[in-house]
Amino acid sequence: MGRRAAATRIVAGAALATTVVTGCGGSTDSAEGPTELTWYINPDGGGNDPNGGGQAQIARECTEAADGAYSIRTELLPNSATDQRVQLLRRVAAGDPGVDIMSLDPPYLAEFANAGYLADVPKELEKEFTEDRVQSAIEASTWEDELVAVPFWANTQVLWYRKSVAEKAGLDMSKPVTWDQIIDAAEKSDRTVGVQAKPYEGYAVWINALVEGAGGQIIENPGAPAEETELGLDSQAGQDAAAVIQKISTTGVGGPAMGTADETVALNLFQSTKSSGFLVNWPYVWAALPANGVKFIDDVGWARYPQTVEGQESAPPFGGIELGVNAASDAPEEAYDAIRCITDEEHQKLYMEKTGNPASRKAVFDDEAIKEQFPMAPLIRESLDAAKPRPQSQFYSDISTGLQKSFSPPNEVSPESTPADAQEYITEVITGKRLL
Repeated sequence: MGRRAAATRIVAGAALATTVVTGCGGSTDSAEGPTELTWYINPDGGGNDPNGGGQAQIARECTEAADGAYSIRTELLPNSATDQRVQLLRRVAAGDPGVDIMSLDPPYLAEFANAGYLADVPKELEKEFTEDRVQSAIEASTWEDELVAVPFWANTQVLWYRKSVAEKAGLDMSKPVTWDQIIDAAEKSDRTVGVQAKPYEGYAVWINALVEGAGGQIIENPGAPAEETELGLDSQAGQDAAAVIQKISTTGVGGPAMGTADETVALNLFQSTKSSGFLVNWPYVWAALPANGVKFIDDVGWARYPQTVEGQESAPPFGGIELGVNAASDAPEEAYDAIRCITDEEHQKLYMEKTGNPASRKAVFDDEAIKEQFPMAPLIRESLDAAKPRPQSQFYSDISTGLQKSFSPPNEVSPESTPADAQEYITEVITGKRLL
């Protein structure tokens, strides 16, 4: 791996303690050469392509800026968030020092932190890692009131729509709209509403946004032990969320394959000239539409995520990536110093420009080049300010899978029974009384 041996690092400890850190650089020992850091990255279009963008390009630039203190090598994680979690957990649970920096999906952060798999964030860097960040990204990087990871990029969904369809239906898209309103508009005009209802993490994202938008929470006491965990699904908010899913399914506006729809399937539905009407999806849609040859770009509008309950502010989903440092890493100091470079304003802007993934730094959304490339940047910033992370729990993987199973298939979801059944099922799973 080209890494420093543990014994060598112990001997060098005194020297490292007195090293002065400047700019994006970290500690170094010129006799041994740069410390090699391995950063496990999620796919973003750049990957390990030496000529690509995204995280791979940032790794190269931060290596150059380190001036010999460290070098960053990237390793590509699988496409799905679930598979990313499994691969990283296997490594860190085994105490593998070959993992230094990890790109972590926010809902799995609590599991890693609770198990002690994350190195402590240096107290002297906490302010730097949280200033100018959207609040939802800070919340997603926190566990038991402690910052345990660093916000990298943040993500949220918006409502994409065909201007002509909304106008014909009499919807004023400059004002908040509800799920009921867009479903009714789509049904009247024989158009579709693209959603994510396949049994995968994206479905859990949607369910959580609906519950939060109705004023509820899937977990009432995040971080509690299994036996004390209180779920909030069997509630009015849970019923309101189920009612939206039921209505989209029974009216048929979710399309013929709603129960197998992920982000790509939903986008494909929206790209159909004859049937497209509305879509909830991430900002990558803006770049995907012209890349996929869509001709009606001028007819595409965007608005804040729909309200679950009329008059109550919506709770847009929160996504993105947080950067964690492996507790078993041989080079935590260098890793956090590298993260300073990776998450600085310059690289947040570069990352958004290259991949379309929004920054967690607020200042990036005020950049003129960003506003030109992403005319909906103010809406994304507003939505990130209001976004709600998925439940923070060390049992999130089981909770998510339980949600997906309980609310599938969508055409069998019932407000009267599904939320209560899901709450009972998930409670039994996390307390060991039932298997998934």
